[in-house]
Amino acid sequence: MSITLTAARRGDAAALTLSGLCLVHCLALPVVAVALPILGAFAEAEWVHWIFAGLAAPISLWTLRRSGAGLLTLAAAGVVLLFAGAAEFPTHEAETVVTVTGGLLISAAHILNLRRRHS
Repeated sequence: MSITLTAARRGDAAALTLSGLCLVHCLALPVVAVALPILGAFAEAEWVHWIFAGLAAPISLWTLRRSGAGLLTLAAAGVVLLFAGAAEFPTHEAETVVTVTGGLLISAAHILNLRRRHS
């Protein structure tokens, strides 16, 4: 039992770390890219969005699979938004807002999951 609990906490921690990296990529990297043009290629690289979304989906599913429908639905909505942002849906201009919203939903699900397990 404790091994499963520890693994689940690690999954929540991994998901929160990934969400944090995603937020840094979406919000801070474009600002830094102005000062350091070499980072501009990374800030605009579409493959990065697909990798973040592709990692977030299985980590969240694995970690939240026993957490109840509410948290799983919250995280699933976030993952859908990450993929929508990666696909620039509905528009390229909305990509950052859609992606950040998705990352925040996933983070919220994992924070709530950690709190639920702690209590």
